[in-house]
Parts: sequence; structure tokens; C-alpha cells
Amino acid sequence: MNPYTIIKRPLITEKTSQGREAKNAYAFEVDRKANKIMIKQAIEQIFKVKVLDINTIMMPGKGRRFGAHLSPKRPWKKAVAKLKAGERIEIHEGV
Repeated sequence: MNPYTIIKRPLITEKTSQGREAKNAYAFEVDRKANKIMIKQAIEQIFKVKVLDINTIMMPGKGRRFGAHLSPKRPWKKAVAKLKAGERIEIHEGV
């Protein structure tokens, strides 16, 4: 698989920002079919960093209400990558 289809987007939240500062860990939304090895290789290729550990989490799809109808959203996969000490990924936060 192409590394750009595995890594969909970085997750920029208050909680991931704290993890970035304290643990040198970055969170990404990834393809649901990707495994830890594929995610690790994709991050190392795209960002040119050394990944020490990957944790993956399947996030449940929440319901979205359209009037009286409830439409389910798809579940998605989140990956948290812990980088080697001294390495960084430049993520620009949109304001």
C-alpha cells in the first residue's frame, strides 16, 4: 500500500498535544485495514523519523441525527506513534 493511503491525517486535539509534549507521541487517523507494521513503515517513510512503538485503537462510529432519523457513522482507526528521543514531526495546527 501507498504510505499516503495508510496515514489519512494527524489528529490535533488538546489531549494529543499534551502527549506530544510529554511522551513524544503523535496521533494519526489511519486506514482501518492497516496493521502496526504497515503504519510504522508509512510514518517512517513520510516523516523521516524513527518510530519506537505503535498503539492502535478502533474508534466506534457515533450516530449522527438528521431530523427524526439516526444515521450511524463508520468506525475509524487511530494510531499513536511514539518516536525516538530527540525526533519531532512538524504538524501545523490550523487556527
